[in-house]
Formats: sequence, C-alpha cells, structure tokens
Amino acid sequence: MSATIRLTAAQAMVRWLSVQMTEDGERFIEGCWAIFGHGNVAGLGEALHGIGDAFPTWRGQNEQTMAHAAIAFAKASARRRAQAVTASIGPGSTNMVTAAALAHVNRLPVLLIAGDVFASRRPDPVLQQVEDFDDGTVSANDCFRPVVRYFDRIQRPEQLLTALPRALRVMTDPANCGPVCLAFCQDTQAEAWDWPEAFFAPRVWRIRRPEPDARELAQVAGLIRAAKRPAIVAGGGVVYSGAEAALSDFAARHGIPVAETQAGKSALAQADPMNFGASGVDGSAAANAVLRDADLVIGVGTRLQDFTTGSRTLFAPDARLVSINAQPYDAAKHGAVSLVADARVALEKLTAMLGDHKVDFNPAPRANWLAAVDTHCAAPAPGNDLPTDAQVIGAVQRAAPGAIAMCAAGTMPGALKLLWQPAQGGYHMEYGYSCMGYEVAGAMGIKLAAPSREVVCFVGDGSYMMANSELATAVMRRIPFTVVLTDNRGYGCINRLQQVCGGAEFNNMYADCNVADQPRIDYVAHAGSMGAHAVKAAGIADLEAQIIAARGRSVPTVIVIDTTAKDGPATGLDGGLTDQAGHWWDVAVPAVGATDRLRDAYQTYLENAARARLVN
Repeated sequence: MSATIRLTAAQAMVRWLSVQMTEDGERFIEGCWAIFGHGNVAGLGEALHGIGDAFPTWRGQNEQTMAHAAIAFAKASARRRAQAVTASIGPGSTNMVTAAALAHVNRLPVLLIAGDVFASRRPDPVLQQVEDFDDGTVSANDCFRPVVRYFDRIQRPEQLLTALPRALRVMTDPANCGPVCLAFCQDTQAEAWDWPEAFFAPRVWRIRRPEPDARELAQVAGLIRAAKRPAIVAGGGVVYSGAEAALSDFAARHGIPVAETQAGKSALAQADPMNFGASGVDGSAAANAVLRDADLVIGVGTRLQDFTTGSRTLFAPDARLVSINAQPYDAAKHGAVSLVADARVALEKLTAMLGDHKVDFNPAPRANWLAAVDTHCAAPAPGNDLPTDAQVIGAVQRAAPGAIAMCAAGTMPGALKLLWQPAQGGYHMEYGYSCMGYEVAGAMGIKLAAPSREVVCFVGDGSYMMANSELATAVMRRIPFTVVLTDNRGYGCINRLQQVCGGAEFNNMYADCNVADQPRIDYVAHAGSMGAHAVKAAGIADLEAQIIAARGRSVPTVIVIDTTAKDGPATGLDGGLTDQAGHWWDVAVPAVGATDRLRDAYQTYLENAARARLVN
C-alpha cells in the first residue's frame, strides 16, 4: 500500500501548489493574495498560516484589486509565472468576477480560490449565501463560469486530486491560457483525508510550443511570396511566445513593416526600424497608412480587436489576411488564412522557407510620424495653459526613457499607444477589458514581477477614484513605483466620445453633473494619507524633476498634475500623428435625434459603417 499523509483539503491544496515548478526552478504560482472571511479564514487561512514562506500569503485591501495585481504580475512575467487570490463567500468572491473577466479577455493566468457554501448544506442558508429558488446546486460563484477558462466546485477533499492538475494545465496552456476559479466549499476546506504522498512530489510545468501544420505553413509562405505590400500586426502572443527577436529578424529580412496592438507594443523597441507604431483607432499615421495599402496583412499573436482594425474599416477590401496564433479560435477570425502555431516557431520556419525573399518598403512615413510625435510631446512654452496628455507623456519619456509605462483606461491608453516610445518590454497596457481601477494595483504587480525596472503608472482622476487602496499595500510591503495622476476633473475621454457621437456634454465632467457643488478633491493629501510620497507638480518641468526624485524612494510616489480637459493633439487627426483610415471606432449613434449635431453624427456613422469589411 502506498504511503499517505492526513491533511485537511485546504492544507493539501497549498502544499500541492507550493511544489508546482517552472523550468527555471521557481514556483509557478508564487503565493496567494488573501482577504479572509467566514468562507475561507478557518480552512484556507489556517493552511496558509501553517505553510508559511514555503507558499507566502499577502494581504490586500480589495478582492478585485488584489486579483488585478496578480494578473499584472502574470502579464509582466509573460505568463511564465502566476499568483493565486482567495476571497470569502458572497461579496468577497463576487468582487473577483470583474478581475476574472479581465484575465479571460487578456488570456492571462490567475488562480481564484473562492470561498463557497457548505457542501453538507447543514446550515443552509449560511450568511451571505445567494439562493436559487429552482436550483439547489447554484451559488454566487456560478457567476465565474462565463469569465474563467476552467471552473470547479470542490465539495469533497479528493476532488482536488483532479481539479488542481486541471487548473495548472489551463494556466500553462499557450492556447487556452486564462483564469481558473476553484469554488472551495468552506466545510470541505476543513475536512481531513488521507492523501497519497506521491501527490505532493514536485512537478515541473513546461509551456509547449505548438508546431505548425506543414500545409498551413506552405500556404502562408506562398501568400507572403506573392504579396507586393505585406504588413504585420504584432499582438501580445509575440511577447508570451518570447518571439521578439524572431519578429525583428523576420520583418527586417523580408522587408515587412510591423504595426502594434496594445498588447504587442514594445515587443519591438520603438528604435527598431521596422516598427511603424500603433494600429487602428489609436494608430499612427505610419502604421495605418501601411495597413491601409497592404495587399497582405499578417497578424501574429493578435485577436484583431476592433481598436486594432478600426472596427474592420482599416484593411483594404481586397487584402488577404493571415493569422498566426496558438489558439485556433483567434486564428480563424475575420476569415483569415490560419496558421495555428507558436509565434516564435512559426516565424522561424517561415523565415527559413522564404530564404532571401524581400520586398521594398518606404521608411519615410515612420520618420515623419516620429518627428510629429516629438513635436506634440515637446515641453510647452511658458504660459498659463494647462498641459496636454501628450506633453505629460513627453515629460515622462524624457525623465524615464527606460521605464515600463502602464495604464488601462481613459484617454491615456490611446495617447500612450500612439506616443510612448519604449525600449523592448517597456510598455504594459490592460486594454482587452480596459478596466478602470486596474492601474494602481497593476503597477504594484508589475513591480513585483520586474523589481529592477522603473514602473510609471499613468492614471486619470476618474480611474484613481475607482480603485486606489492598494497604494496602502504597496507602502506596507515597500514596493516602489511612480503614479502620474492626470486630473482633468472628470471622465474626459468619455466626454469627448459623447460629443463625437452627437450627444451633449452630460454627466461625465464634474462641471456637467447634477451636483450642488464641484468636488475639491485633494489627491496629494489622499495619497499621502495612505503612506505614499505625494506631491503636486507645478508644471511639465516640475513633473520631470519629480519623476527623477522618485527613484530613490522605497514607497510609491504619486505625482498629481492638472491637465486640460479639451480635445488634445493625441486624440485628433492632424499634425501627422494619425491617419483617417482606420481611425473610426464603431460606437452606435442614435438614429433619431432632436439636434443637428446628432443628425450629422448619425450620417457620419452610416458612412463609416458602410466601409466595414465583414468577411475577406
């Protein structure tokens, strides 16, 4: 008879997780963020305390933002490491649902251990239990089902023997990677069972590299050979595959310009001569011109979201589309010719097949666009005007050229995608879900994954108000990063979209809200009250100085700067920054309205919608 060890289900879970290793000899799941309640404190809490530093526990301030930090850690680790997050029954667990959706959209691994009801149903209904009148098996945690890659409810200890390996299989699968939710019944957590000792033997998880089908590879190579004006769209799959060098070599050898998605930005440094910048709605004049004129568009590791394709209006109607992706679901989008494979493997094999094949491309649009970026990001002349977002970005670029710039929502994601000029790996944007409130927690997660890199978090006042409490966690744990808080006194991005869609300015800027008095929020005092070093920048020059000064601190620095709420150059279509083609975003406009402004907006909407490319 094989040897066994008697442990509670929770003790067994954390012991097993502590010995799941990467090829580099590190734990794949580094540790666990935890906020305890009656659904996890007695079982999982005791187990985490008992295992100590062999599987460390960190306390956060909010279940959603703890999970954001864990997701940012996984993204900054290129999906090669991850973290767990546990929350109690009821609101603690449902607070994590938004974060689960964020991870799902972005194909990022996180293990969510959600406290659940009693498997025995003895105290049914327990405090915070959501009851379904028609289905006794349902709990609030069923909300996770559509937003995770794998869901399991643990009602018996021995179910962990299969559930835990399945969870890690999903989290390390390049095609199906995403969040996992294990809903852990609270009485089951504390129940003892005799576990096979072999279950706790260390295991190494290797992330596979799927090889391409020979026929698909040959077809794609033939399409590239036949193309006169090919162009590449590089997505996050390039980074997760570690294909940065392969992409740079492939583009240079064959003369194919590269455009970037939000997730793919900084796979190539901006200094790479084949990097033409951002694609689509927030795209550069150089990239969008190349993609508009391309007769073959090659997507590499991208799901071709609407911002990337200009809501399907950017690519020429007769252009062919190829999609290289480890996930067949993504590879087949938009009627593309699919090459299902790891990005690095596919690019290396295509390079070998194409040999010395090379097409001519025009480098001038790239140079012209970069010159326009420099102009728009230059420090303003002395005066009383509030700075634009472009000028703020320029200041950070000058003061911290090697930093990782990160953001998630508002105006800044589009402005940064267009204007930030990163070194390789110097950009981190959560734009698949574009979740307000990701920024501060995400910056902490990035710094945990890359402690030697400078991390600059760009956040608007609206997103900061959504979720800022993990500043206190970063202070407690001495995790330093810099927050540049741009205050335009409301939701400036959506206010502009509201006007573009023909609406009146309403309920976005504080000035247009139904309030008796305008808020006077002292962000410096607020951040300082949590222990951060906080300061108000007097202008662009002072912002540069404060960013440099922040490097010597062991706690986060929050730099607040007032910015203009008006439409800035980074969102316009002039000055050589952007290109009309592909700059449209499909946001439905009311077909009937009382104002000329709305009627004009609807007519423009119809004209743009008619350009949409539905199939290849």
